[in-house]
Amino acid sequence: MNITEKILAKASGKKSVSPGEIVDANVDMVMVHDLTGPLAVEAFKKIGIPKVWDNQKVVVILDHQVPAESVKAAELHKTMRQFAKDQNLTFYDVGRGGICHQVMPEKGHVTPGTIILGADSHTCTYGAFGAFATGIGSTEAAAVFATGKIWLKVPSAIKVNVAGQFQKYVTPKDLVLAIIGKLSVDGAIYKSAEFTGPTIKNMSIAGRMTLCNMAVEMGAKNGIIEPDEATRRFLEGRVSSLPDFQALKSDADAVYERTVEFDVSGMEPQVACPSSVDNVKPVSEVGDVPVEQAFIGSCTNGRIEDLRLAAEILKGKRVKEGVRALVIPASQEVYKQALNEGLIEIFSDAGAIVCGSACGPCLGGHIGLLAADEVCVSTSNRNFIGRMGSTKASVYLASPATVAASAVTGKITNPATLEAP
Repeated sequence: MNITEKILAKASGKKSVSPGEIVDANVDMVMVHDLTGPLAVEAFKKIGIPKVWDNQKVVVILDHQVPAESVKAAELHKTMRQFAKDQNLTFYDVGRGGICHQVMPEKGHVTPGTIILGADSHTCTYGAFGAFATGIGSTEAAAVFATGKIWLKVPSAIKVNVAGQFQKYVTPKDLVLAIIGKLSVDGAIYKSAEFTGPTIKNMSIAGRMTLCNMAVEMGAKNGIIEPDEATRRFLEGRVSSLPDFQALKSDADAVYERTVEFDVSGMEPQVACPSSVDNVKPVSEVGDVPVEQAFIGSCTNGRIEDLRLAAEILKGKRVKEGVRALVIPASQEVYKQALNEGLIEIFSDAGAIVCGSACGPCLGGHIGLLAADEVCVSTSNRNFIGRMGSTKASVYLASPATVAASAVTGKITNPATLEAP
């Protein structure tokens, strides 16, 4: 079996499972946030069970519309605060955590070999730690609240094997955009995307999270990477215990629907052009595209590694007149680290605005919305029409390095071209 099949077999009490099989699996952790949580609470109350199945396994995080920008948002926050209090749940309020997909592993809620569900499509991020993690709907979350179980169809798997060494200013974000460009937005529907190969083994945890985060953008049920020493180093001190990593490796004779090979050695920065994540081009082929906004953040690229890279580009430079540059650390922990390292000062000196840890403009929230005909180059994960404000605006997706370089020049730019000759 591959790693995903092993996790699903263990969770459902089976010796083995195979693609297409329906399993009734025990859930290890479920998360909801301020947008999906209120609907889950409403549905849970209709079920009529007074308490969730295990209050140690339900996490509530406010991150989407924070701080509340409307009375409606404030009321939704109030609903979640009360539910968390009544059920005695782990709760991360405004200013206490950050973006849910960064907070969950940081705070020790993600463990290799477990099943983690979230009422958010980018829950697949936690596959970076060797967990089976996938997004569910709000009413399904309510059922999990009540039972601690979920039925799942075992997905067939696509192995994405990656070799080669990244050139300077080429990142895991560029890799995952290239993968989605090749496979397309529907190229992995209800598949398990297993990222492997020497490049993955040498990749940081932050980079792995970026890959798994965007697995859903090609339709995958989950993205996953075998846990290793890098995983152990990140999780030690955050989780109470770790499983045997050897048991969480795909067998040598595991069956995959297909294997896709990538070599990053000659890859240049990639850009997903409007308005589909698979409309991917090398930056050299994008053309002359002026931008009004540059956004560095989100659950895809708001980690300390991303901020360091952006700061390296922006240090000693200024954001071009007419461009709004927004930087949003993914969590309070990342924000504090960026502050201690002097990154916040670099961003401020460059003319960027640094906002509190939250989802921000990624889904058309109340920070950084676009007007008609404006263009944003963003480190986030989706560039759908209307995703970041006006339906007549355009969003291009790129790495933190490319976004930072574009903020300086005022147009989509290969960061390598900013280096002194």
